Formats: sequence, structure tokens, C-alpha cells
Amino acid sequence: MHKNKEKTEKQYIVPPSRFGFVAVCGRPNVGKSSIVNRIVGTDLAAVTPKAQTTRHRISAIYTVPGVQMVFLDAPGIHKPRNLLNQTMVLAAERAISDADVVLMVTDSVRGAVQKDQEICRLLRGSSKKLVLALNKIDLVRPSAADAFEESLKDSVPFEANVRVSAVTGQGMDVLLKTLTDMMPPGPPMFPEDDISDLPVRFFVGEIIREQLLNVTGQEIPYASAVAVEEFREGAEIIYIRADIHVERDSQKKIVIGRGGEMIKRIGIASRMRLESFLDSKVHLELFVKVSPHWTRDPQKMKEFGYS
Repeated sequence: MHKNKEKTEKQYIVPPSRFGFVAVCGRPNVGKSSIVNRIVGTDLAAVTPKAQTTRHRISAIYTVPGVQMVFLDAPGIHKPRNLLNQTMVLAAERAISDADVVLMVTDSVRGAVQKDQEICRLLRGSSKKLVLALNKIDLVRPSAADAFEESLKDSVPFEANVRVSAVTGQGMDVLLKTLTDMMPPGPPMFPEDDISDLPVRFFVGEIIREQLLNVTGQEIPYASAVAVEEFREGAEIIYIRADIHVERDSQKKIVIGRGGEMIKRIGIASRMRLESFLDSKVHLELFVKVSPHWTRDPQKMKEFGYS
């Protein structure tokens, strides 16, 4: 007769993994893309001081041991003026519909405005878990943030309010912990080293468009699009050819600039960002083309990646 040996080893319980989608919504230019970029540690979404920079629903994958979250950085919710704007708002609404948790981002500096209340009305009937993030908290006094939260608390039943700064990182750990706890159980959907499910060519076009907006300032309207026509990887360099589309000849002249000075600046700024993003030498060729009224042309919008 043999006695069972007592187990002296410590018993470790592995917590179940979590996986889910987080829709990041809010009015234009409140820092949604900046928050997502800080979370994933890479500049995936275009960031400029201008409203409506984000046009697509950009997926950013955050993976740490035990949890994987896919952030859906949606265009700012606004009143659409043309077919392009309608497509952007629809992308935001679809992101909310597809998500497990909705993160509404607001601008603490400006405080609650009418557009915030409109977005709150949109979320009020949602069955999703809702979190409010007060961004740019490093620029306001706590009393101002208190008043801001108070003005929105009766609009939507947020399960949590978190004060953050995408610039300094303040409160980001609290935000991630809050979102992680709300994720449903499930295995990760993507490899742990993936940062997005979108192709590289998409981000190449976004980087060029970002620099186009930054370099031209207020001179060029948002009636511009970038189409990456060629992306070829060589042994030591990546060759990229892209077309910048505008709606009028006058806009083309602005983008090219006197003696080609403006397009040269756009090209240099884009190449520097692309080399950092792709971790490779880049040869970039940019061309400017006129596509009249493309923001109202369904076929052209589809051709430029807006569907």
C-alpha cells in the first residue's frame, strides 16, 4: 500500500485572457488619434491641429500578457456637408456598433460644447459599455475638470470617467486598466507583434496626407486625397510613388508652390516620417493631379479608398 505524496508545489491560477474592441469617438480635434497613438506606442493615425484629419476607421492593436484590445479610431462625429463627410460619420457610427466598449473623448480645455451633447444623445440609447475620457487634463485646473464632468454626467450613463493627457501620458495607465477590466473573456485575435490589421500602403498614404496638411497650413482645404500607386521594396531602399489629388487647378498650384517649393517640402517631411515608420531608406515620388468634385463622386471616393 502506497501513500499519496502531498503536493508541496504552489498552485498557480492563470487568469483567463481578454479580447475586445474599443471604439474611440468624439467631436473633431479633441485628441482621439493622439490617445490611440500613445496607447500603441506608434503614430498610426494622422495627427494635425486641424479638425477632421482622421477620415477612416483606423484599427490599432494593443497587446499585453492576458489582454488584447483593438482600438477603432473613428473620424470625428460632425454634421456632414458632402459625400466624403457622410462617409466619415458613417465610419464612426459603424465603429460604435462593432465595439464592446465605447470611449468618448472630450477636450477639457474647451469644456462641454453643443457637439458633445449631440454625441451624448447618440450614445444614450447604446447598449455598449461607455467610458468618458477628459483629454488635455494637464492644461486645466481640477475645478474646471470637475465642472466639465458635472455638465455631462446626466447626459449618458458612463461607467467610468477618466482624466488623461495624450501629450504627457497622465492618467493613461488608469484608462488602460479601466478598459481592460471591461473586456470580455476570449483569446487574442491577432499575433502579439501586430499593431494593425490594415496594410502598410494605407499608412503610407495617411503619412503623406498628414504632411500635406501640416506643410500647407490653411492654404489647402480638405478636398485632397492621396493614392499610393506604387510600393516596391528593394534590398536597401523602398520605392514609393503616390498621387496627391485635389479638386481644382488653383489648389494644384498651391500644393506645387512657386518653383515646386511646396511639393518639395511635403516630400521631404513625408520621406522623413516614412523612413521612421518603415525603418528603411525611402525613395519617394509625389505627383499632383486634379480630380474635379471627387468628394461628391462615389466612384472616385471608392478609388481613393473611401467606401
